[in-house]
Amino acid sequence: MTLQMRLPVTVTAIFLALAFAFSGVASSADKASPDDVARILAGLKPSAGSPLAALAEDSAFASHARRLDASWKSLDQRQLSKIRDWSKANLSKRQDTAYYFFSGPDYLYADAFLPDATTYVLAGLEPAGVLPDLAGLQRRSMSGVYEEVHATIGSVMSYSFFITKDMKEKMRSGVLRGNAPIIAVFLARAGKTITGVSHVSINAEGKEQPLEKPEAAGPANGVKFTFTSPGGKSHTLYYFSTNLANDGAKSTGFLKFCQALGPADSFVKSASYLMHNDSFSTVRNFLLEHSATISQDDSGVPVRFFDDAKWTLKPYGNYVGPISLFSGNYQGKLKDLFVKAKAPRIDFGIGYRWRPSETNLLLAIKK
Repeated sequence: MTLQMRLPVTVTAIFLALAFAFSGVASSADKASPDDVARILAGLKPSAGSPLAALAEDSAFASHARRLDASWKSLDQRQLSKIRDWSKANLSKRQDTAYYFFSGPDYLYADAFLPDATTYVLAGLEPAGVLPDLAGLQRRSMSGVYEEVHATIGSVMSYSFFITKDMKEKMRSGVLRGNAPIIAVFLARAGKTITGVSHVSINAEGKEQPLEKPEAAGPANGVKFTFTSPGGKSHTLYYFSTNLANDGAKSTGFLKFCQALGPADSFVKSASYLMHNDSFSTVRNFLLEHSATISQDDSGVPVRFFDDAKWTLKPYGNYVGPISLFSGNYQGKLKDLFVKAKAPRIDFGIGYRWRPSETNLLLAIKK
């Protein structure tokens, strides 16, 4: 057989061998753990031998990692480390459960204020979503995925809150669908190891059920993360996409599910002052009844609903009133409390008044 006759056979053989090899890589990559996916999205190298390890060798990943390293270092120095110090000094008796309603994907601040909770329950209107199949993407597409991460978390990194309208637009058009990918980023950056991700729903009786179609619409569908802290403690985090207005809260089993978890430490910030309205009285009353402590900015439960016989109120920071968008929610009684108590200043900012000199924080402790 001449060389000319051998060449097509040789090339074909090489092509088939490469195709088989790449097929094997894709098959293996399909088994990438949720923790590996979270770490790549968070700009952290995956575990040794991860099917996604090759992504961490790209220049696009290196740039992504440098950007997140810098922004996380700044955020921790400016905000998170100071919040952890405040929490350690002021929240001495802690519950196993933490509620953070109207949260979106903001595990970041749940962890800073309430790092020791065994179970976290976050809730908002945004869809729970799914972790992306990074193995199924072209490597050249990863630059766009990294930009989605930066664009989605930009406001919470800079101002401590998500801009809901912007998030909805990004979730409709990008690879990162729903809150699950952003929660995963925050878990990874907080030093947690994700051990499992599943999708669940809550029935009318408040019972957790597996959700066969993760992105299906429903009155209380969500995502469930299990993870461990660096010391080895196990935690569970739920995020539910659910309507917390009275018509929604009364028609789902979401609050029954929460109640079964026992008394909680609750956290509220940047909640659009929704619980100032009677149309959110059900969830407001739930927090007052089932919380051992509530740490919140002024967008949470209005101070007039705290019964002096049941609650001790400790203000921190400086109450200057809502931003102009919510100017109708000024609380004269809250201002009086801050003045009378000579509220000590805090060196971090949260909520819509994100500058430390303007931030207000109220710690309510049930007697």
